[in-house]
Amino acid sequence: MVATDLDQPAERRALYLTAFFRALTTSLLGVLLGVFLARQHITGAAFGAIVSSGLVGAALAAICATFFADRWGRRRFLIVLSLLSVGGTVVFAFSASPLTLALAAFFGMLNGMGKDRGAALILEQAVLPGTTSPGQRTQVIAWYTMLQDFGHAAGALLAGLPTLLEATTPLNGAEPHRVTLLACAALGLVSVGLYSRLGSTIEAPTQQAALVLTAHSRSVLQKISALFAIDALAGGFLTTALLSFFFFERFSASAGAIGVLFFFARLMNALSHLGAAWLARRIGLVNTMVFTHVPSSLLLVTVAFAPNFFVAAALFLLREGLVEMDVPTRQSYVMAVVQPGERTFASGITNLVRLASWAVAPAFAGALMVGDSMYLPLVIGAAMKISYDVLLWRAFRGLPPPEEVAVEGTNPATNVLSSSNGSGGEKK
Repeated sequence: MVATDLDQPAERRALYLTAFFRALTTSLLGVLLGVFLARQHITGAAFGAIVSSGLVGAALAAICATFFADRWGRRRFLIVLSLLSVGGTVVFAFSASPLTLALAAFFGMLNGMGKDRGAALILEQAVLPGTTSPGQRTQVIAWYTMLQDFGHAAGALLAGLPTLLEATTPLNGAEPHRVTLLACAALGLVSVGLYSRLGSTIEAPTQQAALVLTAHSRSVLQKISALFAIDALAGGFLTTALLSFFFFERFSASAGAIGVLFFFARLMNALSHLGAAWLARRIGLVNTMVFTHVPSSLLLVTVAFAPNFFVAAALFLLREGLVEMDVPTRQSYVMAVVQPGERTFASGITNLVRLASWAVAPAFAGALMVGDSMYLPLVIGAAMKISYDVLLWRAFRGLPPPEEVAVEGTNPATNVLSSSNGSGGEKK
């Protein structure tokens, strides 16, 4: 039986907390990586290669989560992931050569995107819909993603810690950043403790782990994954590490100023998630994804050509108030149009293509961010995102999730899901 929101409140609260703490360290690392590597005199192609290495490691972890975590045990898998992240961060903090930094980033799955989108998210995203009813699914995921972005905001604000340490202690150069990286590793142990307290209810049934996708789900996932790959490839040109590098090099902004900027950016992201859930109830999940995303990409282009840091920061914050509204809506949409037993695979595949695409782009973006071409990754990323939005709307505007269909049986997703699970694809 699929659990309801009355069955697993403790598990849901634990997952909310792990999302918050993991997002905090991810965000902090995303901002620090750019400045830390710059302080190590690593720039250009080497810089991009190190960021890409971390994303490649995250992508491989996502593959393992997608295909093996249900069989290995979700709780065990989440604990191992957290321990690898802690170890990789410690090695990264004490490394200086590009090769060692790249290897540490790879094994530690250090995410230069600055946003939590890794293997742990895949499993947590698959578990959450089973803890609530179909009508509350988007709201629960919105709270989850909102807490993630509150964590992102806290992490971005804490990115000013190296500046404070440099001003108040004998530490200088890369040393304050190294201390902060070690603090991230220590905080990562909090997630280990939280995962250790999870019960067996988060584990996938044996039959669920071996489920073969229905033809409908396979078709939907193929199309939507291809589109997500375009969006993520564009996002790879816009990682937090690369954006912090852009603000640092283009406007000579300090790490503290960049940290404060990303703090407010993540607050804008977080508040927008609840707004996305409200808007989706009125205009639908697909329309919310598209009609909030296009304006955010247009605003990003204005950031690229801003005359100073103040103007660039203001435009960037406006963009951040819109750009994340598609996150809870697309997660909810994917979980709605597949069967409950297919959710780990669907979550894994859609997140995996995003991670793989993210891993490719930073190396190219880093090579472009030289001299007068510093703005090019922002423009390229924005243009690709607008193309993705147009294609997504054309492909899926006619396939709403079951709860948006007024009359049951009028849409393929409803027919497939209701034939085996009841209304909305979940047992009540």
